[in-house]
Amino acid sequence: FSSQGIDYNNNYKMSTDNIEVDAADMCCASCGIAELDDIKLMECADCDLVKYCSDECRRDHKSQHEEACKKRAAELRDE
Repeated sequence: FSSQGIDYNNNYKMSTDNIEVDAADMCCASCGIAELDDIKLMECADCDLVKYCSDECRRDHKSQHEEACKKRAAELRDE
């Protein structure tokens, strides 16, 4: 990867040439497991900022995600 940065949600961003990949799109926000053929991640239903591999991970991560989730959900409602 040619560069790394952090977005406003502290998600690592990596880019390869003109393709930018957000690490949060590739792994569970709680446990970090990567999305593979046999592991499908579910987006947060309210904000779509993060993904989870299970309901347990979603519950475990709720306190860390709640503030950013509410902010993004409000932005989506205003669009």
